[in-house]
Amino acid sequence: MITKNQRKQYTLYNEARKFCINNPHILIALEEYLATKINNIVSDSIESIKNDYNEASFLYPFWKNYPPDDRGNQPIKDQYPWLEVGEHAVGVKLARLIGNFFTVHDTGFPTGADQRLVVENEEISKILAQRTKAAWLFIDIKSVGPRDDHPHTVMSHNQISGDGSWEQLHEGMQNSVLKAIGPRAEHDFYASLPPLVVLSNGTFAPLVTIALKPVYQMLPANDPGTRNNGQPLSRIDIACIPNGLLLTRSPNYLKQYPCLLFPGKDDKSKNPLKLRARVSFDLLKKIAPWRVQSISVSFP
Repeated sequence: MITKNQRKQYTLYNEARKFCINNPHILIALEEYLATKINNIVSDSIESIKNDYNEASFLYPFWKNYPPDDRGNQPIKDQYPWLEVGEHAVGVKLARLIGNFFTVHDTGFPTGADQRLVVENEEISKILAQRTKAAWLFIDIKSVGPRDDHPHTVMSHNQISGDGSWEQLHEGMQNSVLKAIGPRAEHDFYASLPPLVVLSNGTFAPLVTIALKPVYQMLPANDPGTRNNGQPLSRIDIACIPNGLLLTRSPNYLKQYPCLLFPGKDDKSKNPLKLRARVSFDLLKKIAPWRVQSISVSFP
């Protein structure tokens, strides 16, 4: 199975990659279309998302004796780990809602974002000049509390695409090493996702990466046995991170904005191949305002 379609994939992949490199405006238009569509879907469903998200706080008596594990080296014990709340109440719901607007395939891939969907419709076909009607949509949920509410998000190596060179048939796709550059430090960043894929039926699908960041409050504790009085949703940021070909080839955003990726929060003992990088929301907005959109949530 692994090598059955390899020669066909090799040829189609390089043709599609060349097309995307020569027509960066088409990739950008695809990203804007999907980022705007995701924003609209979330906006239209925000009350339902809020209610499901906040249910985790109301359900406290049922998990208080079995709380989620703390993360980090020295976590401050005034909040509860809330990552999985966002993944389920926002990510799973969003994947279901997307099916109202696209034909959705839950295409298998061994690593990547929380949601990995091949989506198809005629609008995508129009944007991509009738070359394909498919896009490979990666959505990762990045829940944070008020203490970590900064204008960036942290991305792993398997959540960002690279330049995706495939030079020799049997070598497979490989990415060039990127740089995460900060004011005082920098490190190599080994993006491991391809900028596009060729499916077994010959369809090619460019990768579109969305980081969806639910931000929650921490209500002051009114019971000495609790860390706080609930962690309700207050805002959702939706960030579209450029495809690897846009980052590295044309327009080459990493050359125009060298600090777009900057060092993450990993210590030096971590495997260099798996170091994370932060993505600057301020620089994404400079590239295009639609690349970062925020949806406020009413309280309660």
